[in-house]
Amino acid sequence: MTLPSADTPLYNHPLPDIEQWLVGHGCQQDRNDLHCWYIERPGWKAELWLDTDQLIVRYFGSGDRDRAIQRSFKYSLSRQDIEDAIFSGP
Repeated sequence: MTLPSADTPLYNHPLPDIEQWLVGHGCQQDRNDLHCWYIERPGWKAELWLDTDQLIVRYFGSGDRDRAIQRSFKYSLSRQDIEDAIFSGP
């Protein structure tokens, strides 16, 4: 798989490339809800949803254990910007 350059908006990436990009970062796809992905890192875990016009992330375990932090990123952002925002954690 060859991804477009990192400064390319995510909406210019084919879905299989986005899925492979997520796998490359350690994400696992939900077998029942294919638009839903999970990732676990030291200190936090997250659920990611590939929505119609944005990628939504809900972080857990970032200090306040009872409260999730939710963020959304429009597909018009570059893959690098989204990658930096999501995988740096909450």
